Amino acid sequence: MTPSTASSRLQPGSTPREILRLAVPAFFALIAEPLFLLADSAIVGHLGVEQLAGLGLATTVLQTAVGLMVFLAYGTGPAVARFLGAGKMGHAMAAARDGAWLALLLGVALAVLGWVAAPAVIGVLGGSAQVQAYAIQYLVWSMPGLVGMLLVFAGTGALRGLQDTRTPLVVATVGFTGNILLNLAFVYGLGWGIAGSAIGTSLAQLGMAAVYMGIVLHRMRYEGVGMLPSRRGLQAAAHVGSWLMLRTLTLRAAIFAAVVVAAQQGPANLAAHQLAMTLFSFLAFALDALAIAAQALIGKELGASNAARARELTRVMVRWSLGFGLLTGAILAAAAPWIGWIFTPDPEVHEALWPALLVLAASQPVSGYVFVLDGVLIGAGDARYLALAGVLNLVVYAPLVVWVGAAGLAGPGGLMWLWVAFAGGYMLARAVTLGLRARSNAWMVLGAH
Repeated sequence: MTPSTASSRLQPGSTPREILRLAVPAFFALIAEPLFLLADSAIVGHLGVEQLAGLGLATTVLQTAVGLMVFLAYGTGPAVARFLGAGKMGHAMAAARDGAWLALLLGVALAVLGWVAAPAVIGVLGGSAQVQAYAIQYLVWSMPGLVGMLLVFAGTGALRGLQDTRTPLVVATVGFTGNILLNLAFVYGLGWGIAGSAIGTSLAQLGMAAVYMGIVLHRMRYEGVGMLPSRRGLQAAAHVGSWLMLRTLTLRAAIFAAVVVAAQQGPANLAAHQLAMTLFSFLAFALDALAIAAQALIGKELGASNAARARELTRVMVRWSLGFGLLTGAILAAAAPWIGWIFTPDPEVHEALWPALLVLAASQPVSGYVFVLDGVLIGAGDARYLALAGVLNLVVYAPLVVWVGAAGLAGPGGLMWLWVAFAGGYMLARAVTLGLRARSNAWMVLGAH
């Protein structure tokens, strides 16, 4: 009996165990990144509303840059998983190596560009002069950490492809703890203000990157894989990455447009929007745990040519995503009136925040459905469709966010309608385009490539 035949048998009860084995550690590892942002928001928020608003502008730019580079994980992981499923471990580690090199090259280039262009980029977003000054400080001192974050993406993707989500959990836990301690020491101990928060986060990210690269290098040596990248491997990673980058660019454009509109509504709404978007990211990463399991498991099963197994995994994860979305939505709705006090004592920010959080809570089941199907199609390597669907989703969302901005809405009502446009219109469009694709067979390409 071949390994492919054996693994293609659908054993009762094995599917939930497989998913949980990957999804539970992935859940706790994934929420570490938004916890970085939550910690920064809580520490910086007590410095003042203008500092918090500046953090909102800076993190919008950072999340855009980092989000565009997330293909380093989403491209590397499925590639490694396919080779693993096909029994080609040497090829799997070569794919991990090429992903790490691509991350290093892109990280250095983006860090240099960000250091030079920070004032111009922040100026585009708007806000008062003082808010922009704080945003530039945070952005400039975050650039070293950007290199580390991209290497973390590549290393995390490699380990996920190898069906290992426990190691990323350990690294993320240590990194998050170090981030809090460093930020408190630099912001309050040394009095470095918002710049200290960025420096502490950068050091934590670089430390995490060093750990991941050490693990990848060790496994490369064990498989006899050389250090230097292959041109063909880099080209393959860049090809898939270009489509995934376009897919992510559409998402970041949607978020970017929302920030621009929030900035027009005043500092209090911008600060409240920063907190709401941080919570959205936190919940997105929590819901994305199933998507990470999907990427690893779907890539492996398609690499082993197990189409029936891939279908079964998809059905189970979709059901779970809807239930998990209902749970997180209920928790957020219950906490909405009080959660703002964790981050800032300003009553105007609280008043603007809680209606937006209620909209976010209502959208959680749709978000769960979107994230898990996104993971399934990424795991299958269906990057081109994801990119083109992302463009269509943005076309649907654009008139909604333009209307909110043109209507001149302000206060709690203005921010609430902004979140209706984003969490309702944009996420619902994503659910339709991904759901239609998942029902077809076009994404189920079998084999190692």
